[in-house]
Amino acid sequence: MTVVCAGPLCAQLDLITPAVMARHIGALAHDSMLGRATPSPEIEETARYVEAAFRRARLTPAGDSGSFQQRFPVTVPSAPAGTGPNVVGILPGADPARAGQYVVLVAHMDHVGVGRPVNGDSIRNGADDNASGTAGLMAIAEALAGVSPRPARSVLFIATSGEERGLLGARWFVRHPTVPLDSIVGLVNLDMIGRNRPDSVYLNGWGKSEVSDLVRRLAAEHPELGLSVGPDEEDRPVTPADSDHWPFQHRGVPYIFFYTGPHPDYHRPGDEPARVDADKASRVARLAALSLLEMANGAGRLQWVPAARALNVTGSP
Repeated sequence: MTVVCAGPLCAQLDLITPAVMARHIGALAHDSMLGRATPSPEIEETARYVEAAFRRARLTPAGDSGSFQQRFPVTVPSAPAGTGPNVVGILPGADPARAGQYVVLVAHMDHVGVGRPVNGDSIRNGADDNASGTAGLMAIAEALAGVSPRPARSVLFIATSGEERGLLGARWFVRHPTVPLDSIVGLVNLDMIGRNRPDSVYLNGWGKSEVSDLVRRLAAEHPELGLSVGPDEEDRPVTPADSDHWPFQHRGVPYIFFYTGPHPDYHRPGDEPARVDADKASRVARLAALSLLEMANGAGRLQWVPAARALNVTGSP
């Protein structure tokens, strides 16, 4: 069955435009942001930028002490001592019986800062990695905030920092959750969603849970998005600790990770806004938004494939 997106829902998703994505990516990956290392004044500015988007969406703060920010210590040899921010907000669910359950959208807002110059450029802008995913997170929050009726379950939006230091922000959230971990029914991660072929996106977590099946079906049902989906060539039976879904899936949360693949500018000065395909990033974000809505409105909790769960849900992240 083909379902061409129409009606009030898709009018909201139409707010996730290439222009919106390009504006956010350009702001976060501007040279003045010096690569958004954790910790740094620039990652603090980034957190304020994301928080402003959450406020525009009228999300409920879900950080520390009634704020949007959750702080965590940065104590790794490769970084100066300090703290880093996560920015956390909730779109409350409409169904009293399910509003205490959550689907999560996560994207990391940090990058690797300034390094050795390459052709005179020392700033690792991190436009694709991961201003693109952070732009998607903000655009989705503002779009879903206007959906009527609201999703049955609550949607938890988490912009992490410290991902490039070893998933610090995501690990901290899982160890110090601001909602009960066992109330999280599924997770979508956006990390590097704006490069390579315009018609495809990888799904890390392919075949590991019902989330994978759901996204594959939605991509087929919505040809207007112009996206084919396939397994992430870097994924393995045991998921590597390579992005912010990992601490959550390690604790049993079914997940999918949208990723558009590697490129030569990874962690280099060439990862600049002009090289991101904002149109593709907007379409990936729309597919992620449709997935979140279906996860939030589904009748039951999402299930792992038993064999995949046995390999991936172990120990402490």
